[in-house]
Amino acid sequence: MRMKIDDENCTGHGRCAKYAPNVFRLDDDGYNVDRGSEIEVPAGEEKTALLGMKSCPERAITIVEE
Repeated sequence: MRMKIDDENCTGHGRCAKYAPNVFRLDDDGYNVDRGSEIEVPAGEEKTALLGMKSCPERAITIVEE
């Protein structure tokens, strides 16, 4: 599964990493380190990645269709 983190919509709430710390990484200001790019969700982390995506109040994380 691939996900995209929107550079403009990520406002640093950090909820994605709270629910999926093995998927989403934050910088010192709470912004997703991978904003503006796509990431590959590690095998076995799909469920937590979806929870992290759904927890984003700005809807900055989306699934990339393959």
